[in-house]
Amino acid sequence: MLFETIDYLKNGNKRQQAAYRLLSTCNIMDKLSAYTPILTGTIPINIDIEDSDLDIICYFKDGSEFAEIVEIHFSSEIGFTITKSEDSQPAIVFASFIIENTWIEIFGQNIPSEQQLAYRHMIIEHKLLMSHGNEFREKIIALKRDGLKTEPAFALLLGLQGDPYLELLKLE
Repeated sequence: MLFETIDYLKNGNKRQQAAYRLLSTCNIMDKLSAYTPILTGTIPINIDIEDSDLDIICYFKDGSEFAEIVEIHFSSEIGFTITKSEDSQPAIVFASFIIENTWIEIFGQNIPSEQQLAYRHMIIEHKLLMSHGNEFREKIIALKRDGLKTEPAFALLLGLQGDPYLELLKLE
């Protein structure tokens, strides 16, 4: 699948190429490689805005071990925070920090990466962008600049009623 590695970013737009350089030179994906990291969010599908971050999802079997690896590799970065909720179902580890003026968020769950909501939403949104064309993409970006989150922006343009996160999944 297109998004399973970050290679596609090399030939993308300037923001995608910058993301590729950052993730590659800092070996971020390599440091997380045992946890099936996938870059998700708006940058991979070219609907990012100026303050978009890099969202990386991961799959772990042991949340404590995953949190320890994240801390070992990234705790010295600017603004590093980590939250663990292993008692919840699914178990979650969330870390954020800044490298080279870019916010990076790492979200780990004990759910395979390709089954996590962030990935599933991104795949659905990518297909919608491919089928609806550039004008649709520009409208999504404009709505995001106006303060709407990604899924609500898609739901608005598509006329979806109810919870946009759940309604988008129905298009899977």
